[in-house]
Amino acid sequence: MVKNEDVIVGVDIGTTKICVIVAKVSDDKLNIVGIGSHPSTGLRKGVVVNMDSTINSIKKAVQEAELMAGIKINSCIASIGGPHIKSFNSNGVVAIKEKEVREYDILRAIDAAKAVAIPADRQILHVIPQEYIVDDQDGIKDPLGIQGVRLEVKVHIITGNISAAQNILKCLKVAGLEVEDLIVNQLASSEATLSPEEKEIGVALIDIGGGTSDLAIFSNGSVKYTSIIPFGGNNITNDIAIGLRTPLEEAEKIKKKHGCAFSAIVGPSETIEVPSVGGRKPRVLMKKTLSDIIEPRVEEIGRIIYEEIKKSGTEKILASGAVITGGTANLEGIVELLENVFNNMPVRKGYPQGVGGLVDVINNPIYATGVGLVLYEYRHMNEKKKQKKGGSKFFAGTRNLFSRMKMWFKETF
Repeated sequence: MVKNEDVIVGVDIGTTKICVIVAKVSDDKLNIVGIGSHPSTGLRKGVVVNMDSTINSIKKAVQEAELMAGIKINSCIASIGGPHIKSFNSNGVVAIKEKEVREYDILRAIDAAKAVAIPADRQILHVIPQEYIVDDQDGIKDPLGIQGVRLEVKVHIITGNISAAQNILKCLKVAGLEVEDLIVNQLASSEATLSPEEKEIGVALIDIGGGTSDLAIFSNGSVKYTSIIPFGGNNITNDIAIGLRTPLEEAEKIKKKHGCAFSAIVGPSETIEVPSVGGRKPRVLMKKTLSDIIEPRVEEIGRIIYEEIKKSGTEKILASGAVITGGTANLEGIVELLENVFNNMPVRKGYPQGVGGLVDVINNPIYATGVGLVLYEYRHMNEKKKQKKGGSKFFAGTRNLFSRMKMWFKETF
């Protein structure tokens, strides 16, 4: 039933949870009609480490989403993340054959930009045009029809480890899902949380998940830089478990219910109840004790992210500041702390936007990637239709993953 073009399914494969979002297209609007979520125990920092556990989690999340949406899910758009994701900028130059830029000139320029040496164990996931230059005129978003003799394109290329991608594809396949596309986490999250204006004047999207923190920097409407930081919410949970001498499962619950990343806003008399290990009685502790454990770790993660922003050379162009999303963004006081760490750069939480339907349910940063997946696919549906009909090849450089995944499937199964 999901083969119907009116239905789009996104599967966010995270370190702490598998989230399935089902959306229907009606009256040129995308409405969320089903959500399924299940804890993820088979992944570590976004990479599959236990196939059976991952497959089981996917199946249960899909079943929950199917029940809510009232449909049978058999295909999806999936996310991919982890420290194995690497990116770089490249450029390609070609001569304009007919003195006016045609679609095949654009495709040739993108192919030239992709013609770089990549290790044998890696594969290109995304090729994202940043700007086009015709002769000496730069800053062109769409060069089609412009006259000139020389076309140059600047692109952002994102690559991933082939084995890591194959393992995700295999888990989804065994769980009964055909993968239509594979999208890097932060690109999906940006679709749901950033406005066109923010992308135009400069913004940093920071998706703080369980295993990693994913960074994407936008300026002039396109991606300028992406990076993966191998630290996330699980590091905070581990610190709580050790600092409060409580089981990891309880530490996660405490973090979600009472966690605060900025101890200055914690009341001096606030207390929390902490379960003990080994059958001992629960203890009552000051909430500030918990905050004193969380704050240094969040500050450390924030400083690593800020160093990455400075490394990208885009620190001065982020007029919109930073947008944080992912489960860790729900921590009380995290905005205030990161504003301090980011040298007073404005910071806000990123909530999924641009959809209808179950808006109240998905109004949480943890659903940013899942909602972003269906939005990403929805906004590119017309481009895909053109390709299937043999029409425009303008987007072949950025939307050529389908055939590549078919090749991965052949190699995997």
